[in-house]
Amino acid sequence: MSFWSQVKSPGLLRLLGVRVLSQLSDGAFQAALAFSILFNPDRHTDPIAIAAGFAVLLLPYSVLGPFAGALLDHWDRRRVLVWVNVLRALAVVLVAITMSANVPDTAVLLAALVVTGCSRFVASGLSAGLPHVAPASVIIEMNAVFTTLGAAMLAAGAAVSTVLRAVFGADNAGSGATLLSGAVFALCSGLLAATFAPKRLGPDRPDGAGHSALYSMGRGLAHGIRAVADHPSVAVVLGAIGVHRIIFGMNTLMFLLIVRNFDLGWPLFTNVRAMAAIGAAVALGALIAAVSTPWSVHHFGRRRTIAWALVVGALAEALIGPLQAATVLLSAGLLGLAGQTVKLCGDVAMQCDVPDSYRGQVFAVQDALFNSAFVAAAFVAALVIPANGFSVGLIAVGTLLYVLGAAFVLRSNPAAVEGPDPAAVEREQHLV
Repeated sequence: MSFWSQVKSPGLLRLLGVRVLSQLSDGAFQAALAFSILFNPDRHTDPIAIAAGFAVLLLPYSVLGPFAGALLDHWDRRRVLVWVNVLRALAVVLVAITMSANVPDTAVLLAALVVTGCSRFVASGLSAGLPHVAPASVIIEMNAVFTTLGAAMLAAGAAVSTVLRAVFGADNAGSGATLLSGAVFALCSGLLAATFAPKRLGPDRPDGAGHSALYSMGRGLAHGIRAVADHPSVAVVLGAIGVHRIIFGMNTLMFLLIVRNFDLGWPLFTNVRAMAAIGAAVALGALIAAVSTPWSVHHFGRRRTIAWALVVGALAEALIGPLQAATVLLSAGLLGLAGQTVKLCGDVAMQCDVPDSYRGQVFAVQDALFNSAFVAAAFVAALVIPANGFSVGLIAVGTLLYVLGAAFVLRSNPAAVEGPDPAAVEREQHLV
């Protein structure tokens, strides 16, 4: 069954639409929030405050995510996508109100925490539901399309917020108005998800069938960790994702401070414009990964694909050093390529190698790892990074971690990392 014939599937196109609108909401909200706190004349932020902001936004869901992920394997995922999007829209409105009211950053971030938790819950639900509208034989191509368009929509959402910020202003009142676009996109995403038939996105056999949702949620962390431990292909790729997120957390803080404190050689490459350009470079790298990753996996396998992606990440670290706009953008693009390649390999491992009844919990465990590694790295970096943001030591550490991660993946058991044959998985799931 060809890739292009699967693209024509109504269920697949509809789920892709839900993903696009959800990512538009995320991009618009995240950019508006970053602009509101980092580049707002009414507020002033130092490295520790930036890292604390990441912690408030990401860590609580990282703790609760594996338990909440059990709900994706217990409740109708279609219903989750509808109502969590509605809750997300209401939470965005709350953030906009707190921002406009000139309350302290802590209160704004606590309100934003609800938005972030809903966004991650929706993302896990979309990933867990994808195998119900796409066969395993083309799942990596479908993931590439989904994640690439998702990354593009994050950038598009950020562009929407950039335009709205220019219209409404950079102060607290303008920031609050800019944030509201994220609520509109979230509502549209929920409305489109409502057009799916009940149970269309699974789960087929609910985890803990016969038990309450609370019972399933209580066992979510143990089930998610056990499922990862029982599937070496998932464990190895989650380790690679963790390495990348540690380095990406350090680099995010570094880039934010560098563009505020250095003249990188291009007159327009400062503050908001510089961060927008870096974000676009990361998105371009992710776009390239959407083409290169399926080809590489089919020709060389997951293990070698993950390893070369980590080597590319090491090269990206070295390119930060010259502190020129061109090398910073190239570094950001290569980081996007490396991170998206590893993420695509992780998605296909979790979607094809893990039973549907545990899939939501495993994706939630990935989110916990994803966010915790990022925040921990940002906090450690904030403690040692110079005020101007440039640290040769952090660049060296990032390079070394990428190289060690690549070596670990290459030394892993090839058969275990590759996972089962997709055609066998497809027959088992009765998708063709």
